[in-house]
Amino acid sequence: MKILVTGATGQLGYDVIREGNKNGMDMHAVGSKDLDITKKADIDRYVTGLKPDAIIHCAAYTAVDKAEDDKETAWKVNVDGTEYLAHAAKEIDAKFLYVSTDYVFNGQGEEPFTETDEINPIGYYGLTKHEGEKVVKNLIARSFIVRISWVFGINGNNFIKTMLRLAESHRELNVVSDQIGSPTYTYDLAKLLIEMIQSEQYGTYHATNEGFCSWAEFAAEIFKQSNKAVKVNAITTEEYPTRAVRPKNSRMAKDKLTEHGFQKLPKWQDALTHYLDELKQEVN
Repeated sequence: MKILVTGATGQLGYDVIREGNKNGMDMHAVGSKDLDITKKADIDRYVTGLKPDAIIHCAAYTAVDKAEDDKETAWKVNVDGTEYLAHAAKEIDAKFLYVSTDYVFNGQGEEPFTETDEINPIGYYGLTKHEGEKVVKNLIARSFIVRISWVFGINGNNFIKTMLRLAESHRELNVVSDQIGSPTYTYDLAKLLIEMIQSEQYGTYHATNEGFCSWAEFAAEIFKQSNKAVKVNAITTEEYPTRAVRPKNSRMAKDKLTEHGFQKLPKWQDALTHYLDELKQEVN
C-alpha cells in the first residue's frame, strides 16, 4: 500500500512514517519544505504524479495562540490545504485520513465528548480544524477523521520535554490543574492510524491514550517516573492567562474505536513510561 503522509517532520507524522515502514508500507513523507499544501496546483501535480492509495494528513497549523492573530495563515493551512489534499485524493480515489483535535468542542462540562456531540470551538485554531473536518466529510466518502489531544512524541517539542528541561533548573513549578484531558503518545497513535487506513471503517473517531488527568497531574507523573524532585503547585487557568482560551474539558469518549474493531490505546501512564524509555535510548 502506497501512503502519502503530510507533516512528516512533526511529532505524529514522524511516527506514522516509522510505523508504516515497519509494516512494509510504501511510505512517502512530505514536510512544508517539500510541498506547500496551501498551493492547489502543487498539490494536484504531486498527488496525481504519486498516485498514493491513501493520504494521512498530519500537517497543520497548531500554534493555538498565534492563530488568534495570524488567522489568514491558520486558515490557509488548516482549511484550504485540507481541501486541496482531499480533492486531490478524491480525484485518484485514494482514502483520506484527517487528524483533528479536541479543540473543536467548547471545553465545557465534565462529561467526555462523543464523536457526534455538538461542535462549538472557542478559539480560531479549533474553528479552522472544524472547517477542515467539514471539508473532508463533504468532499470524500472514503475518509477518516481522528480527533486527538495533548500530543507527545520523540520528534519535536512537547509538554514532557518542557517539564524535563525545567526540572533541571527548578525545584518547584506552577502547573494548571483545572484543564482535564488525555495525553496522546504518537507512537501508540501511529499504530492505530496505520491499522485504520488499511480498513474500510470510515467515519469520525476519538483516539487518545486511556485515562484522564490535569496538566498538573501529568507533570507530577512525569517527575515521579523520571525521578525528578520537583514540587508541582496546582494553579487555575485564570492564573496562567494565554492569548487563546484553553478548553477546561478535553475529555473524549473513545468507544467508537472498539465498536469498529480497533483497540483503544494504552493507559497514558504506561505511554509515558514507554516514552521516557524512548527518550533515554535516543540520548544513549
